[in-house]
Amino acid sequence: MSTTALLLVVPCYNEQEVLHETTAQLTALLQKMQQAAEIGSYKILYVDDGSKDATWSLIEQLAAQHAEVGGLKLAHNVGHQQALWAGLEWGANSTFDAIVSIDADLQDDIEAIRAMVQQYQAGYEIVYGVRKERKTDTAFKKHTAQLFYKLMSSLGGEVVYNHADFRLMSRRTLQSLVAHPERNLFLRGMVCSLGYRSTSVYYDRKERFAGESKYPLSKMLNFAIDGITSFSVKPLRLITLFGMLFILVAILAIGYALYAFAIGHTIPGWTSLLISLWFIGGAILTAIGVIGEYIGKIYKEVKRRPRYFIEKAHNLD
Repeated sequence: MSTTALLLVVPCYNEQEVLHETTAQLTALLQKMQQAAEIGSYKILYVDDGSKDATWSLIEQLAAQHAEVGGLKLAHNVGHQQALWAGLEWGANSTFDAIVSIDADLQDDIEAIRAMVQQYQAGYEIVYGVRKERKTDTAFKKHTAQLFYKLMSSLGGEVVYNHADFRLMSRRTLQSLVAHPERNLFLRGMVCSLGYRSTSVYYDRKERFAGESKYPLSKMLNFAIDGITSFSVKPLRLITLFGMLFILVAILAIGYALYAFAIGHTIPGWTSLLISLWFIGGAILTAIGVIGEYIGKIYKEVKRRPRYFIEKAHNLD
């Protein structure tokens, strides 16, 4: 009989439409796994990321109905990564052997949890949930996601293709993760950088059960920028290379201007001058923006502010 104690960490933000169904499906699965001796004890930990709807009251109700359900209520909306970190930090300080992180919207196939636990029991300490394909995504989201992963790889960031935040980690690897002091979190890259023995479980992603996506285009762009600037300084090096290229172009332009002047040809300058000013001005502003992104991250790190505050906890030791 397996004695593996399993914790599920589920970050939530305005998820009142799905919580009952999420709890029903997760508890049914975990009970089957327990009866089949695949796991020992288990717990579902919901982390309410400062929701504005009835999410927390539902978590309290569910915790009253199920002894294996608990909740953390954050005092303010701090974002998905920070809310997930709060749950993982609690798990790292608990007695659970393995911790699975999964979103509340039921898009990730919960049956993959069984395969994750099997891989953990086979000796793997990190098991990534990886999508087989992106049939449920729009063409725009599919192509931009592929571009993001390729860009991350080309810039030196280590990420698992088509993996989000659906994964299993042993308590040892989780303790190593939460030892990271940074406030700018990109967990997909941070977990990959740990170096422990890992593998992947593949699954088909489903449509969202209910409610609306909590990741509109603006958040996706911010997330992508955070990921790139958190794990690579190559954008800064590219600025230097572009600067050298512009200097070379300028030297060639000066040489051509002097040659034209020497042979008596006037330079028809308005169009070329206008294009050059706009191009170089845009390049300079882009460079300043990239540098500013890194300076902003340094600003956040040196302040060392707490990542979150826990307002309430329910049904947790």
